[in-house]
Amino acid sequence: MRSKTKAWIHAFRLRTLPLALSSIALGGFLAYADGGFSWKITLLAALATLVLQILSNLANDYGDSTHGVDNEKRVGPERAVQSGAITPGEMKRAVIIFAVLAFATGFIVLLSSFGTDLLNLNFITFQLLGLGAIVAAVKYTVGKNPYGYSGFGDLVVFCFFGLTGVIGTYYLNTHVFAPDVILPASAFGLLSVGVLNLNNMRDFENDKMNGKNTIVVKLGSKVAKYYHLGLLVVPILLTVIYIVLNYTGWVQFIFLLIIPAFATNIRSVYKNTIPGDLDPLLKQLALSSLAFTILFGLGLIL
Repeated sequence: MRSKTKAWIHAFRLRTLPLALSSIALGGFLAYADGGFSWKITLLAALATLVLQILSNLANDYGDSTHGVDNEKRVGPERAVQSGAITPGEMKRAVIIFAVLAFATGFIVLLSSFGTDLLNLNFITFQLLGLGAIVAAVKYTVGKNPYGYSGFGDLVVFCFFGLTGVIGTYYLNTHVFAPDVILPASAFGLLSVGVLNLNNMRDFENDKMNGKNTIVVKLGSKVAKYYHLGLLVVPILLTVIYIVLNYTGWVQFIFLLIIPAFATNIRSVYKNTIPGDLDPLLKQLALSSLAFTILFGLGLIL
C-alpha cells in the first residue's frame, strides 16, 4: 500500500490541473489583448481554480466510492478510497477542508478585483458564481442525486471550465463584458467536455452497470465517438470566427498548429476498441488543450 502522502497526491489527480489552469490563462490572454490585464488578479484566480479542481477530484473520489462505482471492474486508475489508502471519513474531511479553502481563495480574488464593498453587484454576482462552482464540484458524484449520474456533467463542465472560467477571469481583470469573448470561452468549454467524454467512454461499461448515466451511457459508445468529434472540431470553428471578428494579423491563426494533435486524438478514439487504451488520450487532450490556449494567447499578444 502506498504511503499516506503519496496517496493524497494521487487523490489530488495532478494531471487534471493544467486543464483547469488553461481556462484562467485563456481569460488572462484575452484581458491582456484588450489592455486590462492584472498579474495579481490572474494568479489569485489561478490559485482559487487549483483549489477548486482539487476539491472536485477529492469529492469525485469520495462520491464514486460511496455509490459503488469505484470497484474492481473500473478501467481507470485506482482511486484513493477504492484502494483503501485513504478512508471514506478522511476523504470526507478533506472535501470539507478544500471547500472552505475554495471559498476563502475565491473571496480573496473578489477583494482584489472589486475592493471591500461587499454589497457591490459585481462582488455579489461573482460570490454566487463561486458558491455555485463549489456546490457543482461536490455534487457531481456526492449525495443522493448527484448530477453526474444523470448526464449533466458535460453541461456543468462546459459552463464552469469554459464560460465561467474564461469570461469570469476576463471580467475580473477588465470589469467589462465583451460578447465576443463567449466564442473562445465556448471553444475551451467544449474541449474540457472532450476530456470528460474520454473519461466517460473509458468507464462506459462500469458506469452503465452501476447506474451512472453519463452522456456516453445515454448515447452509447459508438455515437459518443461522433460526439467527441464535434467537441474537438467546433472549438476550431468558433476560434476562427472570433479571430475574423477581431483580425489584426495572420499570426492570430497560429493556434491552427494544434489541429494535428486534435486529429490524432479523434482518430485514436474512432479506432479504439479497448476502453483502457483511452486513458492516455485524456492526458494528451488535456495537454493539447493547454497548447491550444498558449498558441491562441500568443496570437493575440504578439
